[in-house]
Amino acid sequence: MKERIRNFCRYRFLLGELVKKGIKLKYRRSYLGILWSLLEPLLTTCVLTIVFGTLFGNNDPTFPVYILSGRLLYSFFSQSTTGALKSIRANASMIKKVYVPKYLYPLSSVLFNYIIFLISLIVLAALAAVYRIVPTLYLLNTIPCLLLLLLMSYGVGMILATIGVFFRDMEYLWSVILMLVMYTCAIFYPPERLLNSGFGWILKLNPLYGVIANFRNAIFGEPMHMKMFLYAAVFSLISLLAGLWVFYKKQDEFILQI
Repeated sequence: MKERIRNFCRYRFLLGELVKKGIKLKYRRSYLGILWSLLEPLLTTCVLTIVFGTLFGNNDPTFPVYILSGRLLYSFFSQSTTGALKSIRANASMIKKVYVPKYLYPLSSVLFNYIIFLISLIVLAALAAVYRIVPTLYLLNTIPCLLLLLLMSYGVGMILATIGVFFRDMEYLWSVILMLVMYTCAIFYPPERLLNSGFGWILKLNPLYGVIANFRNAIFGEPMHMKMFLYAAVFSLISLLAGLWVFYKKQDEFILQI
């Protein structure tokens, strides 16, 4: 363990460069650059509010904040895990030339998306202020939710990065799975509709929904739902341990597949 920590410290500068590279590549040839991370979720929220608010008769005045809070967390999970899935193959040329700890590639993919995600939270704070949502002490509960989201994304990303090397179709399969995850996160509809229909178990089985629901509770001044949080925490820990184990077990075979 000490050797791995020393190895990580030895390459921390490279990790920082990979994170910077990821941010630059994401907004390459974009006139707005990093500002697009603020504008894009706002525009998407406007569309979703019109479709699922106005047209479907949702009269909740804070509905845009409800949508944006769920969408931001889901978008980070989607983009970071997809990036981690492709990270090994995307850096195949570097892996073949020089030795670099291979776990840095999925880690950098998750971290640069996390930085962009944190920046995009500025839009959520501004929108909450516009709709006069008064912050309470429960707002501090956003911190464990955000940390849990990071661990969950990295754990799942490590598993996907390993599978993606040996099974290229995983990229297409994961996009379908992400669609299912999105519809079971109650991003643009009240969870009561599903909970009261007898299909509430679908939401409860989705650990990402537990993170999103508790994040929303913190924003709207409601206490944390501990059962959902603990379930998401256990899932994140298991996925992280499983991801690290399978990645380290198979990483020596990557060079034969990329």
